[in-house]
Amino acid sequence: MTGYMAEMRKLVGHKTMIQSSASVICVDEDNRILMGKRSDNHLWGYSGGSVEIDEYIEACAKRELEEEMGIIADELELFFVNSGPETHYVYPNGDEVSNVEIIYICRKWHGEITAKDGEMEDIRFFSIEEIDMSFISPPIRTAIQKYIDVYGGNK
Repeated sequence: MTGYMAEMRKLVGHKTMIQSSASVICVDEDNRILMGKRSDNHLWGYSGGSVEIDEYIEACAKRELEEEMGIIADELELFFVNSGPETHYVYPNGDEVSNVEIIYICRKWHGEITAKDGEMEDIRFFSIEEIDMSFISPPIRTAIQKYIDVYGGNK
């Protein structure tokens, strides 16, 4: 962890913080979702992370996508704001957050898909039918389910 959240953690320790974040659900032409296996909890999720001081939300989403999955978003579409008790999460290191997550969908990107910053152990596409919520990181399960509900039958 770096930046603003790291500085705040020095002050509050593991206490619950409101975490403002931006995330990206990348989808290929077959409606498969690109996800990475997280190195902290070993569960799957899309790219995303905390917004830095004075950073635009969309810029944060693009930065996190490039840092975590090695690709650059050409277009982002606002999808969903994920918040509430379902997004409250305690990380394996004990840090506790209440997430407010702005999620984009990306259907056009360029670059080579690769785990760049060590936050992902593996990266791959999942069809809607392959997704089992038990292997999805808990604070994003609502967002993944929302994507399936909205786009599950559409290609």
